[in-house]
Amino acid sequence: MTANAPRSIAQYLSALRQELAGADPALVQDALYDAEEYLRAEVAGRPDLSEADVLELIASTYGAPAEVAAAYRQTEATVAAALAAPARRAPSGALGRFFAVYGDSRAWTSLFYALLALPTGIFYFTVAITGLSVSFGLSLLIIGLPFFLLFIGFTRVLALVEGRIVEGLLGVRMPRRPRPAPDQATLVGRVRQMLTDPRTWTTLLYMLLALPLGVLYFSVTAVALALSLGFLAVPLIYPFTGDAPDGLHLTVFNAPLSMAGAVGLAVVGLFLLTAFLHAVRAGGSLRGQLAKRLLVAREGD
Repeated sequence: MTANAPRSIAQYLSALRQELAGADPALVQDALYDAEEYLRAEVAGRPDLSEADVLELIASTYGAPAEVAAAYRQTEATVAAALAAPARRAPSGALGRFFAVYGDSRAWTSLFYALLALPTGIFYFTVAITGLSVSFGLSLLIIGLPFFLLFIGFTRVLALVEGRIVEGLLGVRMPRRPRPAPDQATLVGRVRQMLTDPRTWTTLLYMLLALPLGVLYFSVTAVALALSLGFLAVPLIYPFTGDAPDGLHLTVFNAPLSMAGAVGLAVVGLFLLTAFLHAVRAGGSLRGQLAKRLLVAREGD
């Protein structure tokens, strides 16, 4: 074992974190969790050896921190390339680029996320308010702190679930593993770390923001879809109303609408729908960055 080789799990994880400096925070969290889980399992499986001896034995199988960091970076690049949308020839002209959004899968998944944001927002907000209220109500009792810690643990599970939804629908890299447990010898130290961890409170903030943001996304999406699809449907409705003998004419602003006017409204609806898809794709990217900012641990946290 070289002089600068890690002699404890804590040193190994610290070295791995340094080797991954500048990488995506979600990737760092996944790598640290996997490494700690593997190393602790190996140490627990060899009780007759010291932690330093176990690290020396598995150095050739698991790898040094630099090797593990390089492997994670390579795997991340390979997976990102495999999941990337197939390259297509860029459409020519501003109009072509404008309508090219219909072939962008991210626009459609972002639209689905906008519709999903309301039910998930209601659920997250309800969990957060209920957990905080009950925790505050039990704070004077002996079960108050255990209940609050259980509640915080549940919010971290929900954060992982939300991360999978965000990554799958919005394309923003999120953690696939929970944050590694703090290397503290006592239960008091672990509790202190959980209460002072910024991710604890930013996760709660995200869950509280989920409802107003969900209402906003869903409302704007519902109105935009209803308006644009309604305009697109006007030419389809016109033959059944425009020349009806009973006098039921399709009107706009209390004025009879001609077939040419119906087609014009459909064109307006097409442009509205296309512009909305551009907007919902941009909004999905912003929502994904918000989730990454509030749910993912960063260097120094």
